[in-house]
Amino acid sequence: MSDVAKTLDASGMACPMPVVRTRQAIDELQSGQILEVISTDRGSLQDIPAWAASTGNELVEQEDGGDRFTFRIRKG
Repeated sequence: MSDVAKTLDASGMACPMPVVRTRQAIDELQSGQILEVISTDRGSLQDIPAWAASTGNELVEQEDGGDRFTFRIRKG
């Protein structure tokens, strides 16, 4: 996706680190920019969308690759 402003590779990190790193990474973006997060933690499938919703950020896309999950979040 060409409009991704930053990619965070959280592969190999266990809960809650993917969400912690996502929060840190999105803080560096301007409103409206998209952060792509790659995770191997199955808990991310629930944690990242819930975090995005609770913080006013928009989950634009989510892909379940089986052992690798990709999220694209637009900063609110």
